[in-house]
Order: sequence, then structure tokens, then C-alpha cells
Amino acid sequence: MKKFKLNNQKGFTLIELMIVIAIIGILAAIAIPNFIAYRNKTFCSSTESDANFITAAVADYFSIPVNQSVTKGSLDVRDNLSNNNTWDLDATDVNEIEITVDDASGRCPDEYQDAMDATANPTGYWDGNGTYIKILSN
Repeated sequence: MKKFKLNNQKGFTLIELMIVIAIIGILAAIAIPNFIAYRNKTFCSSTESDANFITAAVADYFSIPVNQSVTKGSLDVRDNLSNNNTWDLDATDVNEIEITVDDASGRCPDEYQDAMDATANPTGYWDGNGTYIKILSN
């Protein structure tokens, strides 16, 4: 009876545990860079969302018939947006208003900015230097 209990031990061998750890390491090596790239693209989306927010503020401002021109000070938008992004407004020509939002984080990938240039979308594009430009045409 004593021999039977000694031979009936259950568990994992060292080799089995090392194989599981190696598989987890390989999966982590694949997943972590993809996660970092995905997280950095959220900074791009945040900057683009800020530009759309300012676009909505400009549209709201012009919805009042007496407003014929717009300046940065006439909009009810604070200077620092999400992630401390800053913005500016060029409305010298009311028929083509340019809104620029600077990505303060500096973490928007260059590949994303290069893919979203003026040829891809002339009304909303990245200049390649961390600035998103939104054009409002009348």
C-alpha cells in the first residue's frame, strides 16, 4: 500500500512549466508593442477630437445671425484642451477658417501623421510636425 501512494503523485514537470512560460513570453513580446502603438494612436484621436470640438464651437458661434466674423477670443473655448493640447484660429478669410491643434504629448506616431496628410483629407490633416489642421470652407 505504501508503494502505491508514492507512485501516484500528480503535478507538472519542470519542462512543462518552462514551455508554458516560454509561450507566455512569446505572446507578451507580440502583444506589448501593439498595445503601445494602439495607446499612442489615442493621442492622435484626442487631438483630432479637440479640432472637431472647436469646429463645433465655430459653427455654434456663426449660428447667431449677427456674428459675421470670429476670433479666438470670441469663442467659449479654453486655451488648453485635452492632454494640454493648444489651439489657434485663423479666420482672416471667413470663407476658409483654419483651426490648428498642437499635440502637446508628442506621442502621435509619425506613420499615422504621414498617412493622414493633406492629400488624404484636405479638410482635416496632420502637417507632420505634431499639428492637426482643420479647414472650414463656406
